[in-house]
Amino acid sequence: MTSLFVSVTPIIILIWMMTKKNGVPSHIALPITALMVGVLQLFYFNTDITLINANIVAGILSAITPISIVAGAILLNRMTYLSGAEDVIRRWLEGISRNQVSQLMIIGWAFAFMLEGASGFGTPAAIAAPILVGLGFNPLKVAMLALVMNSVPVSFGAVGTPTWFGFSNLGLDNATLLETGRITALIHFVAAFIIPPMALRFIVSWGDIRRNYLFVLLSTLSCTVPYFLLAQVNYEFPALVGGAIGLTLSVVFARLNLGLTKKDPVAIRQTAVAGEAALLADNQAFNMAVSNTQDKPSTASASADEKVTGFEIFKAMTPTILLIAILIITRIKQFGIKAMLTDGTEMFSVSLGPLGEFSISQALILKLSHILGTDVTWAYKTLYVPALIPFLLVVLISIPLFKLRGNLVKQMFAETGSRIKMPFIALVGALIMVKLMMTGGENSPIMTTGQAFSDLMGTSWQYVAAYLGALGAFFSGSATVSNLTFGAIQQTIAINVGLPQTTILALQSVGGAMGNMVCINNIIAVSTILGIANKEGFIIKRTVVPMIMYGIVAAIMSTLV
Repeated sequence: MTSLFVSVTPIIILIWMMTKKNGVPSHIALPITALMVGVLQLFYFNTDITLINANIVAGILSAITPISIVAGAILLNRMTYLSGAEDVIRRWLEGISRNQVSQLMIIGWAFAFMLEGASGFGTPAAIAAPILVGLGFNPLKVAMLALVMNSVPVSFGAVGTPTWFGFSNLGLDNATLLETGRITALIHFVAAFIIPPMALRFIVSWGDIRRNYLFVLLSTLSCTVPYFLLAQVNYEFPALVGGAIGLTLSVVFARLNLGLTKKDPVAIRQTAVAGEAALLADNQAFNMAVSNTQDKPSTASASADEKVTGFEIFKAMTPTILLIAILIITRIKQFGIKAMLTDGTEMFSVSLGPLGEFSISQALILKLSHILGTDVTWAYKTLYVPALIPFLLVVLISIPLFKLRGNLVKQMFAETGSRIKMPFIALVGALIMVKLMMTGGENSPIMTTGQAFSDLMGTSWQYVAAYLGALGAFFSGSATVSNLTFGAIQQTIAINVGLPQTTILALQSVGGAMGNMVCINNIIAVSTILGIANKEGFIIKRTVVPMIMYGIVAAIMSTLV
């Protein structure tokens, strides 16, 4: 019992630090927690200090993988913004339909779905939510819609990072990871039948949803069907490709007015907006203040009423098209490029003394073995991690394509650098904490905690497993960090009680995704973008309802897979 109390104390303190009033930011809370776990390992679990230090080194180096992906995603986002491509896409999406439900589904669901698959890390809210506010929707309601909508694709967001990197510490082979992804996609697929309508209800009435439900269903399925099918063979681009297909089909359905009521929504919106004029005015003032600080090209300031040509749309979407194409070519093994990018054949090696053995493979895989003389190892797949390819590659191609001036290119890289500082510190803290929690074999804090949960819940654990994943996302702000933090606990429980490991890990992944709805970091981020102040509690009280429903769907599905 004492070991259990000691093992869970750092996690409890972490949750308290990040959820209390005036909570501690993740870039401070996670390193503090890592330090606590290190002290406990040294003085309570009597772990060898060399092994502790080796895991600290491995944790710091391991943060290079997710932070390089984050940097690539942000860099692409800034390029899209500064080139004016984002504004072209916004004006194009605004002009597709005047029906409220179709606008919310195209922009808040399908477009955001694709953005999550491409880059994740808050990008959907940063781009899609302001477009909806620009169409006249209430910022507070848009924030809640964006949080709830951005759940289904998250397990495969940022080119599958929460799945393939989130579970990277568990020693899973590719077949097990793929099966976990399949179950995850199935649960999300079923949950998607209720999530968009619940999100839409924040803005429009049930009557409007009912009258336009055929379009809602078609738009939903246009994303989730390819998403589910792709997850059967790959865990990196189901959300990206599913979102791209879904966005294309949703636009076609809206153009054809398929499943949409013919009732003119303009009068309805004028009535709804009348009582929100002050809030919208404040938001417009906020957006004006933000836009004045950006060195944005004049092409991006065009009026939303200006017709967007097909060539402009194609050019603006070229980075996304390139991103998808490169990912498909480099991830499908039949093309032969994947094997080249993951070739581990050693090309060069050198001893770094006590630090370990450093080697570089023919595919530029960096590897540090026997860190500090232990069995701890770290590796970074330079060409396969989606940082240089495709993110940086697409950005470099896009610079001449959009004829970006030198000062804009410099600003693009400078903004990216400034934005990754705090996430890098948070990820270093999270990964060191996870490494240390897993140190000690059968007596490690992770194994002790997992054993306690399995003894308490037994096989009934599958009914609440998703909520542990949601808790991880709630306090960490990331489905990836949630999987890193609680994946080992979930795996231990599954083994101890005899539940399928892939099912429980899938529930963890689904939980990390649905936790985005109530994640404090995400709420603060989208509120800041939309100019909303002091509404975090209000938002959580409303988004927690669809999150609970999501968990119920996950629990039911876990008994059927």
